[in-house]
Amino acid sequence: MIQKILVSQPEPTSPKSPYFDLAKKHEVELVFHPFIKVEGLSAKEFRQQKIQILDYTAIVFNSRHAIDHFFTLCKELRVAIPEDMKYFGISETVALYIQKYVQYRKRKVFFGTTGKWPELMSVMCKHKSEKYLVPLSDVNTGEITAMLNTKKLVHKECVMYRTVSNEMPKTLRNYDMIILFTPSGVESLQKHYPNLKQGKLRIGCWGQATAKALVEAGLRLDLEAPSVEAPSMTGSLDLYLERENKAEKAAAKKATATKKKTATSAKKSTATKKATSTKATSTTKKATATTKKAASATKKATTTAAKKKTTATKKEA
Repeated sequence: MIQKILVSQPEPTSPKSPYFDLAKKHEVELVFHPFIKVEGLSAKEFRQQKIQILDYTAIVFNSRHAIDHFFTLCKELRVAIPEDMKYFGISETVALYIQKYVQYRKRKVFFGTTGKWPELMSVMCKHKSEKYLVPLSDVNTGEITAMLNTKKLVHKECVMYRTVSNEMPKTLRNYDMIILFTPSGVESLQKHYPNLKQGKLRIGCWGQATAKALVEAGLRLDLEAPSVEAPSMTGSLDLYLERENKAEKAAAKKATATKKKTATSAKKSTATKKATSTKATSTTKKATATTKKAASATKKATTTAAKKKTTATKKEA
């Protein structure tokens, strides 16, 4: 039964977070602890890539981290973003986060519906005249570049932030499930728990890259988000817990039925043994009585014979 889940992200600051609704609905404890820390590059480090932000007409964001560090760097570099700059988000959640820095307008903010890159690529292909700049972490697989090249879009990837390992809990024994969000989180898990034996520990993840990293690490993947049914992690986790609860109830019901059946069988067996024992006792008593009767008859016959012999002897005398 899943009772305690370790979520490898900072705890939500808003009390209206769906994570809190999820915890209440399923009566589970959520513990938030980032496996990695994200650090932005300095303006000096970014300049070494020799990229001019204003040479591009559209920015593509795959996470909130990318948004935060992009606008932070622009401020440090004193780059004024033009109002007609277009923004593309991997999901609606990411796209909405852009309004933290700029006025949200439908005509210049676009996003995919599934939270996956192929869907976002389809949206980007409708704007082929744009020059795309894609801020990324220092850890990336290169798959994004390959997909953009396949679609023949004008683009440039750049590193704007890096990931480093965070301090971790001493043990994972107290948790029933772990939720990971990046390949770096998987690396941090391996680094801090090199002898980890998964056993009954469930592992869920966000994104194909993270799923791939988990499989390559030899770990069992129990939940992968997003999905067609649920485009968010909380939605995917909600469906997973519902299925698990149903399975546990069905297993408990089956176990109860088996227990009752076993108890009934045991009761019948006891009754049968008791009946057999009673019958055997009765037979034994009857046999004993017959033996005693036979012994009594034999004794009586012997006594009668002895008396006759004595009487005959007296007569002869």
